[in-house]
Amino acid sequence: MTDHMPDDLSAAGRDLRAYTDELRPKHPVIRNLAGEWVLLRYAEVVAAALDHERFSSKVSRYLQIPNGLDGEEHTRYREIIERHLSRVALEPFVPVFESVATQLMANLPRRAVVDAVRDIGAVFAVRAQCKWLGWPAELEPRLLAWMEENHTATRSGDSAWMADVAEQFDRIILSVILPRRAMEGTAPDDVTTRLCRQMVDGRLLTETELVSILRNWTGGDLGSIALCIGVLVAHVALQPGLAERLRTAADSEVEGVIDEILRLDDPFVSNRRITTCPVHIGGQDIPGGARVKLNWTSANRDESVFDNNRFAPERNAAANLVYGLGKHVCPGRLLATWELRIALQALLASVQTIELAPDQQPEREMAPVGGYHRVPVILSE
Repeated sequence: MTDHMPDDLSAAGRDLRAYTDELRPKHPVIRNLAGEWVLLRYAEVVAAALDHERFSSKVSRYLQIPNGLDGEEHTRYREIIERHLSRVALEPFVPVFESVATQLMANLPRRAVVDAVRDIGAVFAVRAQCKWLGWPAELEPRLLAWMEENHTATRSGDSAWMADVAEQFDRIILSVILPRRAMEGTAPDDVTTRLCRQMVDGRLLTETELVSILRNWTGGDLGSIALCIGVLVAHVALQPGLAERLRTAADSEVEGVIDEILRLDDPFVSNRRITTCPVHIGGQDIPGGARVKLNWTSANRDESVFDNNRFAPERNAAANLVYGLGKHVCPGRLLATWELRIALQALLASVQTIELAPDQQPEREMAPVGGYHRVPVILSE
């Protein structure tokens, strides 16, 4: 096949979601300019995500726990991680997240332009995660600055810059875990300390392993939560009747609506795999050792699966791929689901209307980042 899809936008300024909408009807699989095979349709993405033998997750030279592991190694680390992300483990933090969200929304300016991504999503993400992990509030400015630089570096495609930004975050993590390790029995009893005391294969997790896990929990999740909140606020602003519905809806219904909004506009763009042998998929012969991308954003908008993308939370719930599927499904799904619901409910409870700022359209993110870069809204009571 000769068609190519670059990993950045074309000169026409199209965002990745719009671009894959154009490609998907004709091309279930394409090869981009980086030489990666990109799976665009639902059937192929699901097939690859569930085929752990032929599509390996060991794609990076850096340690990535658990999403960069395969087989029994993945299972061992996944069990450790899920202890901290279970319903029982997370329930005590629900009132904490509610308090963070309520205070943030109450302090947002009214009748002035607010950016739903930067002023709401990013701030809530950092404060909620710091409360959950037991990280000092003093880290907030540093984490917010890191999030912004991380997105900018990612959009640039500058590998050296991205590596430097990743190292910056590793240093932030080390500044938290090293004192806890030195304190031993006197360290604060929080999620980070409990993780520092976690055993695997009869030994304590190493600093490298701790950094990898906490990078996965925070480095990716902070940006993702911020982008998701931007998408949710933009959608609600464009559908004012939905705000009234959500104000009186049960938690489960709100969560279902959130999942459906994110299906339609999925900021979790893709995951990588590498083929362990030659594979025939979507009409293409892909060689062994090839880099493959599972494009969740595109698969979640496959017209043949989602009734031409009609908004239908209940109908589409079972097929929704926002958090992936298979044994590599996002272990933090429950945490993200609760955080997003709590943030949205707190916002809706604190304001009467959410409107897009006049003469300021929402700005889409540039590939490989999804969602919105900026969502200017005006809140009123």
